[in-house]
Amino acid sequence: MKYKPADNIQDLQYFGEFGGVNPSISDSSTYTFLSAKTMFDTFEGNSEGCYLYSRHSSPSNLYLGEALAAMEGTETANVAASGMGAITSTLLQLCQAGDHIVSSRTVYGGTYAFLKNFIPKFHIQTSFVDITNLESVEEAITKDTKVLYCESVSNPLLEVADIEALAKIAKKHQLTFVVDNTFSPLSISPGELGADVIIHSLTKFINGSSDTVGGVTCGSQVFINALRSVNDGANMLLGPTMDSMRAASVLKNLRTLHIRIKQHSYNAMFLAKQFQEDGLRTVYPGLKNHPGHETFKKMMNEDYGFGGLLTIDVGSLDKANALMELMQEKNLGYLAVSLGFYKTLFSAPGSSTSSEIPIEEQEEMGLGNGLIRFSIGLDNDIERTYKMMKSCMKEVGILDAEMV
Repeated sequence: MKYKPADNIQDLQYFGEFGGVNPSISDSSTYTFLSAKTMFDTFEGNSEGCYLYSRHSSPSNLYLGEALAAMEGTETANVAASGMGAITSTLLQLCQAGDHIVSSRTVYGGTYAFLKNFIPKFHIQTSFVDITNLESVEEAITKDTKVLYCESVSNPLLEVADIEALAKIAKKHQLTFVVDNTFSPLSISPGELGADVIIHSLTKFINGSSDTVGGVTCGSQVFINALRSVNDGANMLLGPTMDSMRAASVLKNLRTLHIRIKQHSYNAMFLAKQFQEDGLRTVYPGLKNHPGHETFKKMMNEDYGFGGLLTIDVGSLDKANALMELMQEKNLGYLAVSLGFYKTLFSAPGSSTSSEIPIEEQEEMGLGNGLIRFSIGLDNDIERTYKMMKSCMKEVGILDAEMV
């Protein structure tokens, strides 16, 4: 039977201590010990099941972490206060001065800025490569390379990484393979394909209500223990701690992820096909002309589709802005960054979420200033949404007003 990540989530069962169907929220920053020796053992990492201090762990955070580990098929997981908190702590845990990282060139702008501008302060260098060109990936690896990093589906260009092939390269060169799976939870399971560490921004699809910022690192028990170490753990010492109440909220929303992802994917596929038929330059992994379509197809958990993200290029930033402003006025969605919300969100990445990437590098990777990234919502009548979007496109001159 093929692995279905949602099965692992729905089979998890946590009760509150009073028998509540939801686990009780641990509203404490610190925890008591019945003996001084137990406190000492916990600081040394030798007391399983005891809680030390909420920056280290808490029941609410551990419940959420275990559910996310079950989703990704890893031994365990550690939640953080943001996606960037998970990314930066993970990479700093894996690397030290003199080390080297090979990363996809099309990653989230914050990740790019961290790798390009911040982490070199610690004498850690990064080579950015076309992650879809396996030869260039391998050529970039040096004797100092410790990490291979990519996004399963890249932000914002929606390039698809061949995770299984990249995992083989990482294993061959004894690298830790880290995959950010924020764009494709449930649709792709990187751990099943050979990734060592899987990261998510919980802010996006997993939470789904745009009311919480969070992140997670999923991996082996040994690695997650290292992240939490009181002596040299990046998550413990840098302090990107998720609030227990927020963890409990995300855990509740996680239970509907499998339903939401199916609808996001269905709606995105419908719109992508229609936009393409209208002659718009449309990028969506579910379209057969997408360069990564077959790669995605061979990796995907079919029940969950090709995800909820698509892009169109309308030729100029002025047209992109005019269209987005009009669509927002017509209540078709919001001109906002982020993704995974119940309403469609749209933004021009070149001037927002990818603005940290220099213009010349944006142009080199194909990120035009007329590109609009859509996070497609959960609209019940997607055909009506399409007709209204098409009308907006005609009004701002993107589509011929004579088109039926």
